[in-house]
Amino acid sequence: MTEHAKPVRVTVPELETLIEEEPTVLAEFYSRSCAACDAQEPILGGVAREFEGVVAMVDPGEDLSALQEFGIRSTPGFVRFVDGEPAGTLADGVVGADRLLAFAREGAT
Repeated sequence: MTEHAKPVRVTVPELETLIEEEPTVLAEFYSRSCAACDAQEPILGGVAREFEGVVAMVDPGEDLSALQEFGIRSTPGFVRFVDGEPAGTLADGVVGADRLLAFAREGAT
């Protein structure tokens, strides 16, 4: 397993590769014009230092189908992937570090 001390920024195709290669991935879907996403970024950095898997930041850009595919209705939204499959979704706006880390570790291998 690759451990990252900080979130990695990826495109949707790069996320697909990442979830195939890594046992656990926490993906934050964000948009550049989202104030809540900006507020979430430092929290996500702290989670990345504590999480045993990979934390990815995904800007779907013009392709909003990725948001629909994973049930994200607003940003920031989080999807936990375990063994290449979506294993949970959290879309409650800005999420505190403890809650986000607990969500990320749920079902981790």
